[in-house]
Formats: sequence, structure tokens, C-alpha cells
Amino acid sequence: MTIQEIRAFNRFYTNLIGALNYSKHLYTPYTLTESRLLYELAHAPRTDAAELRAELSLDAGYLSRMLTKFERDGLVERTPSEQDARRQRVTLTPQGRGTAALLDERSREAVGTLLDRVEPDQRPRLVEALRTARELLSAEESPAEGRRAPSRRGGPVLREPAPGDLGWIVQRHGAVYAAEYGWDTAFEGLVARIVADYAADHDERLERVWIAELDGRPVGSVMCVRDESPGTARLRLLLVEPEARGHGLGERLIEAVVDFARDAGYREVVLWTNDVLSAARKLYVRAGFTLVAEEPHRSYGADLVGQDWRLPLVDRSAAGSFS
Repeated sequence: MTIQEIRAFNRFYTNLIGALNYSKHLYTPYTLTESRLLYELAHAPRTDAAELRAELSLDAGYLSRMLTKFERDGLVERTPSEQDARRQRVTLTPQGRGTAALLDERSREAVGTLLDRVEPDQRPRLVEALRTARELLSAEESPAEGRRAPSRRGGPVLREPAPGDLGWIVQRHGAVYAAEYGWDTAFEGLVARIVADYAADHDERLERVWIAELDGRPVGSVMCVRDESPGTARLRLLLVEPEARGHGLGERLIEAVVDFARDAGYREVVLWTNDVLSAARKLYVRAGFTLVAEEPHRSYGADLVGQDWRLPLVDRSAAGSFS
């Protein structure tokens, strides 16, 4: 019965996501396997052809044909590995990154359409069921020792944003805060302006964005930007997806901002948040931030209490001028 149920679900799900006609389903010239390979090239920390083949369980000839097609389309470049000239290093071209970002965006839109069929109060149940299935089925048995081996993928990592990630930050802030706090699109508009300002003009020596990634997909973000006050950095847009919480990503993202700000020569880090974001506020306290001011306001369709927090990085009396 278990085998029949799994096979029935496989048939249901492959039909649901259009796996058998993926290129038509997402209006793309690439198959599901080709799209997955592009995704892996855009997100995997290693792009050795042999490692890609092992990660995706692909036949060597099939992988070579796909890479040849991508090379012909101007999406990838293949060069000898610096560690071993017998191995190939595969990297996406700017055109390839743009294509991968477009495919990712269309895939997200398709999943969003699926979620529209599910009532909002039932979505946590769906997410939990999917997580349970993934955890149970990804645990591999070691033939020699008869015990479960860990998944091939590593733990969560922080990285620089790739093409499409800034848009992801805007979309996920809007969706997550609407689902968890009922905030309207005015908040998403605010996030869009912050991201647009950063994209249009930022100094990489003094400003930075981090993307938290888990199992090859973005699950969090944070930003460090210059404040109007000289010598002050501002922490903005801290987010960890609900399903990725519990991995310590919030602490790591805050720590990344503080370490970067200190190395860049800032004298303090400040942030503005709202009192309803209790989990985030606990992280700020743990990182050493102190509450310096708060004021009621009505924003995003809700009555809120805004809070200003501050973390000194150096003794002002010992600090020099900040350029």
C-alpha cells in the first residue's frame, strides 16, 4: 500500500507541476532537468562537472550534451579546473545568470499559483507535511553500517546576492509579513525603495547585502548601509523564512553586519524595528543592541510601536574621523 501511495503521489505531482512538459509549462526552451542544472550552476558552491554529475545523478554523456547546448546558447563557459586539469570547471556567463534568474522567477510564480488553491490557514500544515516527507526520504541508508547518512547538501551558508536575489528580498518581505502580521502592500513598497536605492548607488567598502541559503535556495537576508549620521551603519531588512528558522541564521546574519561594520570603521550600528517583531528583538538584545527610543505609529495597515536600537562598536573618545 505504501508503494502504491507514493507512486500515486508521484503521478499526481508530476502532472500538477507540468514536469512532463516543463518547457511549455514555464514558457522556456529548457526541460526540467536542464532548468535544474542551471539552478545548480547559479547556486551551488562548487561547479566542477564531475561534482555536478554526482549531485544530480546524471549520466556523463547526458550532462556533456546539456553543457554543450548551454555553451552554444551562451549560458556557460567551461575551463580546466585549477586543481586538476583533467576536470572541467563550469561557470555561468552573465547571460546564463540572467536566464537562471528568469527560470527561478517563473518557477516561483508557478508555485505561487499552486498555493493560491490552498487556504492561508492550511498552508502551515502543507509546509510541515512537505518538510516531513523531505526529511524522511532524504535520509540515506549506509549499506555497510545500516544507519542513516546525512544528506549530500551542506548546512546553511551566507553569500553575496546573485541576479534575482534583490527582487527576492522584496517579494519575500511582502509575503512573509503579510502572512504573519497582516501588513499591507505599503510595507512591500518600503522594502522595494530600500532595495532600489541600494542597487542604484552603494559603496561596496561601506555597504553590503547578505543572502542566507539553505539546501541551495535563499531563505534569509540582511543589509548593512550607511546611515545619515557620520560613522553610523544601519542594519536593514533582516528576514529568515519560517521554514528555515531554528538554524541560527538570524544570529549569523546580524553577526555578519556587525563584523562588517566594525571592519569598515563604523563607530556604531543602529536599526529601526517594531515591537511586534519579538523574535527579532530577542536576537538584537543577544547581539548587544540596546533600545534607545520608541514611538507609536500607524503603518502598513496596523497600529504599531516603532523602536530605535543601537550598538556601539568603539569608544567615541578613542575614535578617529570617519571617511
